[in-house]
Amino acid sequence: MLTGVTNAVLTAGGTTDILSMVLPFVLLIAIFYFMLIRPENKRKKEMAKMRSELAVGDVITTIGGIVGTICAVKEETIVIETGADRVRVEFAKWAVSSKGKQTEENQK
Repeated sequence: MLTGVTNAVLTAGGTTDILSMVLPFVLLIAIFYFMLIRPENKRKKEMAKMRSELAVGDVITTIGGIVGTICAVKEETIVIETGADRVRVEFAKWAVSSKGKQTEENQK
């Protein structure tokens, strides 16, 4: 009779120990998801949307820092015109960093 009660107490205590070991890992994963993974996925979606909406005449900045006006939009590339000397350069759409002219206030 006493051994049955002891086994029941040990089983309940074992479950609590397992739960107390697993719960911090679950919380850690949830924190990583909401603090790191989810915001990054939102940024990726916003960038993909911005790149798909590029149109002729938009002022863009590339990831290399080149600022120009879009002259032509193709499926996977864009052609931009830089400066007063009207140099035209073709870039992949994934190389576009931002739409609109960047100033120091926008970069912060």
